[in-house]
Amino acid sequence: MSTATVRVTTETRAVIQALARESKLSMQSLIARAVEQYRRQLVLQRANDAYEALRARPEVWADEQKERRIWEGTLADDVESDE
Repeated sequence: MSTATVRVTTETRAVIQALARESKLSMQSLIARAVEQYRRQLVLQRANDAYEALRARPEVWADEQKERRIWEGTLADDVESDE
């Protein structure tokens, strides 16, 4: 795996080091997990923002709700799942 250097303040490095020690992770693993968690948080925030924009347009939101009702009907179609 290739690596790169990222500059952080000494205070940030101290926090990373303390958290890594506490969680028994390498600093690299801790940073990777933190970045992934933040990426997921942003994905969810963008989805929430998109739904908020939909709800702000009543005619578009009504179409969304109608489509959801159609899809919900497939849950009771008596088709067996592969699970």
